[in-house]
Amino acid sequence: MSESYRPRSNAVYVKNDDVGRAIKKLKNKVEESGLLKDLQRKEFYEKPTTTRKRKAAAAKQRYKKKVASEQLPPKLY
Repeated sequence: MSESYRPRSNAVYVKNDDVGRAIKKLKNKVEESGLLKDLQRKEFYEKPTTTRKRKAAAAKQRYKKKVASEQLPPKLY
């Protein structure tokens, strides 16, 4: 390989004819990069109001989760 060659971020090489392991690695890389989720989100047009509502709902969920984690557990006696 030449020194100027750089593999793409989601490229996977098959070693020792182990295609199953290469597919597993590719699935993990795609999952970690969030590429599939992004493509699914962009598959159809989403109105700006729907986007705002979705983001607001996600913010509410995060806030509830944060408050719940900061709250002291109930006394068990």
